[in-house]
Amino acid sequence: MGRPATALHMTAAAMIAAMGCGAASADTLTELRARTPEQEIVYFVLPDRFANGDQSNDKGGLRGGPLQTGYDPTSRAFYHGGDLKGLTARLDYIQGLGATAIWLAPIFKNKPVQGGPGEESAGYHGYWVTDFTRVDPHFGTDADFKALVEAAHARGMKVYMDIIANHTADVIHYRESAGSTPLYRSKADYPFSRKGGVTGPAINRGFAGDQDASAANWAKLEDPSFAYTPVIAKGEKTVKVPAWLNDPIYYHNRGDTDWRGESAQYGDFVGLDDLATENPRVVAGFIDIYKGWIDRFGIDGYRIDTAKHVNPEFWRAFIPAIRSHAAAKGIPNFHIFGEVATGDYDPALLASWTRNAAFPAVLDFAFMRAAVDAASGKSGTDLLARLSDDDALYEGGKAAALQLPTFLGNHDAGRFAFFLREAKPAMSPQEELARMTLGHAMLLTLRGVPTIYYGDEQGFAGTGNDQQARQDMFPSKVAEYNQDRLVGTSATTAADNFTTDHPLYVEIARLARLRVATPALSRGVTMVRASSDKPGLFAVSRFDPDNGREVLVAFNTSDAPVATQVAIDPESRTFSSLSGECPATATAPGSLSLRLPAFGYAVCAAQP
Repeated sequence: MGRPATALHMTAAAMIAAMGCGAASADTLTELRARTPEQEIVYFVLPDRFANGDQSNDKGGLRGGPLQTGYDPTSRAFYHGGDLKGLTARLDYIQGLGATAIWLAPIFKNKPVQGGPGEESAGYHGYWVTDFTRVDPHFGTDADFKALVEAAHARGMKVYMDIIANHTADVIHYRESAGSTPLYRSKADYPFSRKGGVTGPAINRGFAGDQDASAANWAKLEDPSFAYTPVIAKGEKTVKVPAWLNDPIYYHNRGDTDWRGESAQYGDFVGLDDLATENPRVVAGFIDIYKGWIDRFGIDGYRIDTAKHVNPEFWRAFIPAIRSHAAAKGIPNFHIFGEVATGDYDPALLASWTRNAAFPAVLDFAFMRAAVDAASGKSGTDLLARLSDDDALYEGGKAAALQLPTFLGNHDAGRFAFFLREAKPAMSPQEELARMTLGHAMLLTLRGVPTIYYGDEQGFAGTGNDQQARQDMFPSKVAEYNQDRLVGTSATTAADNFTTDHPLYVEIARLARLRVATPALSRGVTMVRASSDKPGLFAVSRFDPDNGREVLVAFNTSDAPVATQVAIDPESRTFSSLSGECPATATAPGSLSLRLPAFGYAVCAAQP
């Protein structure tokens, strides 16, 4: 089992002392910061759903019921009580899994509850920010976050924050919508130069359009009611921090996006106030905000939410400024990766944001689609094979693709086990566990930065995406979660799920240790050796970046054993097994005889 939760109301300093961890030594920090992004194994966690270390902050210091405090542990849509102290107390568990970096869902102060009557939900996920400068009281204090970062650093683990620049909480409403959903109003029909449409009175005289990035131009945009008339309730007029965020002039005010065309950038994200990120004041403001978190806490990277809903020019200013600032603070490998969500295998879309918007990396949705479909048996392994060729599309080519965070599921799309059940609803529990293990073997041995979604290592499955994929690790009171059948165990989410002997936890931890100890698996180039448009063998060679030696990685995605010859480097004559069954010698120069059981995999290292 992992380390038990600490006593309630423990101070930040006492928390670290109780764990036996002080601040990181200079040598530990130097080693940690010398690691490049591709050398990490990331654990992605929603703090509210992980561990409750302090019950006194469950309601975030607010009074009243769920609609006032946001706290209702029986509802999947509200806060459950997880916090930063709870996460800090469970670092043993996370590090034992093999993670070298933790990515937290946003921890900024959020609007506690949003939504119309009967549709309310809470900001437990962190994406409804009102104050970008402080920790939400539901999660604890700034001191608690500092304690978490210091405790992680003392263990040699990095901390990545999830950040937002696209939108804030839903504070701005529109007079014309009268309580209904405000449909998107385009720039053509509602130009900046007219109030309420092309036939309306002239406003914003001299404003040359939002593509002119000069401060002088944007100073001429004085009236934000070109499409809708923004209205803010009296009690929320100063709720946002920094204070400049309270002015509607810094928002698009065009109604809800329909996710297509122009509205994908200019529309409100399901009512959330969409920032005018073309405005130089907004650019400078967010650079200052996120420099500040580096200054105060020494964090190691940013995952950027809703990146594709922001104009690329914003990112071309923001990203270099943040990376330069981090480097000046002694963090040379500050990792920035953006969310460019796509439901299909579309590396061209992903890569375009590395070229047009200067993202060093983006979440690899293409890998997710290819790996999930292959490991589930829904398709062959040809999309996995295509990844190697398509990596050339990214800015920096195949070397840059090593820094793409790879994953099998997440808090938005849904969990890997859910995808497996969708693809193979009649499979046995044994096959389900074998395919789950196979997918994680792909994640931890193929190129990219393996990113494990919290709870997958305990067999969490869920019944869909979004709220249906955000289960509690501590004992849950959500009936729907507790009715879910977990993979590889008879346990349920009604009890805590921090067991370190779950078969998935054990195998992920073993593979993580193997990856860290084998440079070819984290930094090596990839050569595809075998693939098919049907389930079966998928094999690649990865080459040690320091000595050039080959490591053959092979998977069987079919439900029958595979016995075949696999092409290898002619210089690779003898092999040792790092995982699975590997022959000791090549069959002939350039060929290796390989046997894999159903859903099996092997990692075979050529010897000098």
